[in-house]
Amino acid sequence: TAMATAGPARLVRCGQKDELYRSGLRSGAGAALHGLAGAKKWLEWRKEIELLSDVAYFVLTTLSGYQTLGEEYVNIVQVDSTKKRVPSFFRRAVFIALHTLVPYCLDKGLLHLERELQTEPEESRTSQSPPAPGLSSRTLMRNWIRKQVGELTEQQKKRVLQIVCGLKQGIPLLHRLHLAVFYVRGTFYHLSKRITGITYLHFGGLEREDQSIRSSYKFLGMISLFHLLLTIAVQMYSFKQKQRARQEWKLHRNLAHQQNTTKEKTAGRHSRCTLCLEERRHTTATPCGHLFCWECITEWCNTRTECPLCREKFPPQKLIYLRHYQL
Repeated sequence: TAMATAGPARLVRCGQKDELYRSGLRSGAGAALHGLAGAKKWLEWRKEIELLSDVAYFVLTTLSGYQTLGEEYVNIVQVDSTKKRVPSFFRRAVFIALHTLVPYCLDKGLLHLERELQTEPEESRTSQSPPAPGLSSRTLMRNWIRKQVGELTEQQKKRVLQIVCGLKQGIPLLHRLHLAVFYVRGTFYHLSKRITGITYLHFGGLEREDQSIRSSYKFLGMISLFHLLLTIAVQMYSFKQKQRARQEWKLHRNLAHQQNTTKEKTAGRHSRCTLCLEERRHTTATPCGHLFCWECITEWCNTRTECPLCREKFPPQKLIYLRHYQL
């Protein structure tokens, strides 16, 4: 039977078919756990059930040396970088780990790390409990991350948090870049297969069946690359805008704090009446601009018609009562 390199159309159909069967397996395993243990346990272990379902699917097919249902559907077989041999057992095991275990551990690790970095030290100390026997792997991972984060300084925590946020935004962009490159080159549909060097050969049919649509996939790849660059540019612009807004907010907050501090200091020095030496009540101004309590200055004017400070003469009817005056 004639063998030829599998084109992008076959690889896409294979990936879609495998995803269909994997989702059905995950759904069935989740329904079984939901029926046996209840909704609470299902929500708690949903990600782990999906991981075990994916691992079981690839162990029963790829690791055992058989075609997956998607590969069988489009008549393709896995080969190594030489395109002459079936991938070794070790290469297939590495592919399964990169395709299932690594994304799960990376997602969980970044999630726990971000939570620990955003948790206040007091909350971290109160939530930390002594290790108990029979801890799950998730608890061990969380405790290990908590211990490592506890040894960092505040400045180091901020830097690590920035790295975590960058990874959370960068990993989806990396997958989009890989997919765009696949559309252009038509070789590796999954990033895990690119790393392990696993490619495909198809048997039966003519090669031009795939060659006839390669130009369409290349055009789609160029559009995907352009859209990716546009997304990166928008995210960078948004990041700069957020930084600028954060700096402006810090500046505004510092200015407001300085103004409040100045007002408090000024109020402490100048809000007292020089006649009663207490805080002014019902502030009243003389024609010369000095401020006193209404009761104090009116009693003063009953005996003297001059300012208590500058001795400027004025009639009592020239006093100005200041409404809503705060200083």
